[in-house]
Amino acid sequence: MKHYLSIHDLPSIKATVNEAIELKKDPLRFNHLGKHKTIGLLFFNNSLRTRLSTQKAALNLGMEPIVMNFGAEGWQLEFEDGTIMDQGKSEHVKEAAEVISQYCDVIAIRAFAGLEDKAKDESEEVLSAFVKYATVPILNMESSVGHPLQALADAITIEEHKPAKKKLKVVLSWAPHPKALPHAVGNSFAEMALAHEDDFEVVITHPKGYELDPEKTKGARIEYDQKKAFEGADFIYTKNWSSYKNYGQVACEDRSWMITADKMEVTDQAKFMHCLPVRRNVVVADEVINSEQSIVIKQANNRTFSAQVVLKKMLENL
Repeated sequence: MKHYLSIHDLPSIKATVNEAIELKKDPLRFNHLGKHKTIGLLFFNNSLRTRLSTQKAALNLGMEPIVMNFGAEGWQLEFEDGTIMDQGKSEHVKEAAEVISQYCDVIAIRAFAGLEDKAKDESEEVLSAFVKYATVPILNMESSVGHPLQALADAITIEEHKPAKKKLKVVLSWAPHPKALPHAVGNSFAEMALAHEDDFEVVITHPKGYELDPEKTKGARIEYDQKKAFEGADFIYTKNWSSYKNYGQVACEDRSWMITADKMEVTDQAKFMHCLPVRRNVVVADEVINSEQSIVIKQANNRTFSAQVVLKKMLENL
């Protein structure tokens, strides 16, 4: 595996999940793989779990991380080809990507959607430019339309906490939020869950008008009645996203979609999941996130091992 841009880049999600769970038992077992190797972590947007977990994963493998925040450091990059650079941007991504490739053996990138121009976001302007011009593997630490490291961590978490059932009911639920958020986490979680079609019944619930990209959710049952969606569920994964059809718009601020204890009561003792950060008592009530049903901290811990198993595969291919 050269690049990790989406969950579908994994040869087998199930096999990778099992490999990550084995890695957790002895995180330093493969630290010889990254010896004398450098990973560049490039952040065009803020981060907590992604930055620290990817850095920890690299260190576990013996790699040396270099971190750069493009919001406060470095030159503004130009991504369009053929443009006359006589305005504010000082450096073209072509030179930047080639130069960074000389310093790093792997480049990891985090760049969110702007939520203003759907075509531009779906082109994955930043990620695609580095794939085009860099000469080393590229790792997606969340892009405009996907968050494959989070989705892999989610798959690991479900595998570790699943009840003894032939088929699990996994629900992705929209929740309210005071501002418009991207679709990346919802997209990648849906893609990961739907890849387990033999093992998961996948239900996505949200108010009308909040349908995700239909190409990402093909095969899932869309349910506009949140309580009905929750009935008998084994896992409730909650996330906010803005409208996809009316791109980037906040079409609904219905606070009744917050996850509460009474909603969790209709599940089959479901585990509550969220990628974090989460706005308490807006997205989820304290009574839920503080309960034993909440596995958000364990889920966050698995971010290290999702990154580590992916980096391991990259290093084995260098």
